[in-house]
Amino acid sequence: MKDEITGRYSRQIMMKEIGIAGQKRLCGARVLVAGLGGLGSISSSYLAAAGVGRIRIVDCDTVDISNLNRQLLHWSRDLKRAKVESAAEKLTELNPECEIEAVSRRMDAESAMELCRGSDVIVDATDNLAARKALNMASVRLKIPFIHGAVGGLNGMVTSFLPGRGPCLECLFPADVVGAKVGILGPTAGIIASIQAMEVIKIIVGAGSSLVGRLLYLYGSDMRWKEITIAKNPSCAVCGRAD
Repeated sequence: MKDEITGRYSRQIMMKEIGIAGQKRLCGARVLVAGLGGLGSISSSYLAAAGVGRIRIVDCDTVDISNLNRQLLHWSRDLKRAKVESAAEKLTELNPECEIEAVSRRMDAESAMELCRGSDVIVDATDNLAARKALNMASVRLKIPFIHGAVGGLNGMVTSFLPGRGPCLECLFPADVVGAKVGILGPTAGIIASIQAMEVIKIIVGAGSSLVGRLLYLYGSDMRWKEITIAKNPSCAVCGRAD
């Protein structure tokens, strides 16, 4: 760890919230980032830069030109390339000390348990409720912290779910809603994804308090934040019967 103190991680190791012990926890941590779009591009970049030891990145899509306004891991040269390949290349260049496992697979109820197993934290950077609910189910069953983020236009939301210590995603969204495609500005995803990455780092090193039971909602048009309390549903179909 001596080289990192004077080099790559020095500016965060000098923080009392992290220190050498916290950096060692980061370097030994495993994080799953589900989705490599606007949210996943930013959150995985910050996690790799911070020294998270192993990051499993999961996405089944290829890079489209419409992605490039916000998905900063993908460049013009990557068009039609698998997103996991594009992202793994950039993340490895950013921090060769971080082990990147690239998985090109759809996130659904069948795959989520397998893909989440062994992770210390799950980052939800997906773009549909079905995938998010599959991740939430795995989070509850495997007792893995789950960081949820969603964006649309100038607005976004972010919260953390800690199994056994509050509500889960199903408590927040019990209905199966089919969302329509919406516009998105890149910085909106960047703001929400940055908070997701901060939540992951705090949970791993044990610093501060998380967003458990609280949802932050960004109104980007006039830069207002609203904090919404999320209560656990005792009859929740997912976490109600898990406790």
